[in-house]
Amino acid sequence: MTTIPPTAPPLAKPNVWKKDLPVSTAFVWLSAGWRDFKHSPGSSIFYGIGVWLVSVLLLVGMFLFNYDYILLPVLSGFLIVGPVIAVGLYQKSSDIAQNKRVSLMRMLFVRVKSGGQIVFAGVLLLLLMLLWMRAAVILYALFFGLRPFPGFDDISATLLHDPYGIALIIVGSAVGGVFAAFSYAISVFSLPVLLSRTTDALTAMGMSMAIVWNNLSLMIAWGAIVLALVTLSIVTGLIGMIVVFPILGHATWHAYQTMCSEH
Repeated sequence: MTTIPPTAPPLAKPNVWKKDLPVSTAFVWLSAGWRDFKHSPGSSIFYGIGVWLVSVLLLVGMFLFNYDYILLPVLSGFLIVGPVIAVGLYQKSSDIAQNKRVSLMRMLFVRVKSGGQIVFAGVLLLLLMLLWMRAAVILYALFFGLRPFPGFDDISATLLHDPYGIALIIVGSAVGGVFAAFSYAISVFSLPVLLSRTTDALTAMGMSMAIVWNNLSLMIAWGAIVLALVTLSIVTGLIGMIVVFPILGHATWHAYQTMCSEH
């Protein structure tokens, strides 16, 4: 008697992740990131220099072509696409954990288990960043109409001494906060997932959001640490990015490893 094969493959093993980890875990991740940075530091520094150069060229181009009015959304949006750029750092941390030789070529030409899905995830995050920037421009237009952007020399007076400016700060902060929270939730773990597992981009983003939701206090603390370090890098004229970005990239990989109980 012939057995009819199932019409669909068996369900995959459900994703399992840690829940309600203490806030202090964020500092453990940061320490692990620093440890990986010191392991063959030249590769991480080279990676950081590359990120720094691209960031500087982008900012210079914005001012040359008079796109300085979207500077703040672009700097905020960097936190969205940052996990995509850090894939090579995840690879290094993974190699260190498996006692493999660290190679700059492996960091620059990463073999991703999910294949092209990581490109799709990057495109989705980039589109989200562009949407965030467009929302910032629309908000400015709603409050100030067709008035040209005053430039950074006069922006403080415009925002703080004008009722419309104060309203823009309040509404803009609320809208930006929604974009930031959603972007952070779907991106913080999705790229490590795609690097180490065979899955699709949307599933990885959903898994990232679930991990964040089940460890809300810890992930808020981790987000605050990331924001503080990135802000410090900006204050130093982005020079700090050469060290800060690799450390955060390595730390994010350890965060992913900690959260996923099957590892």
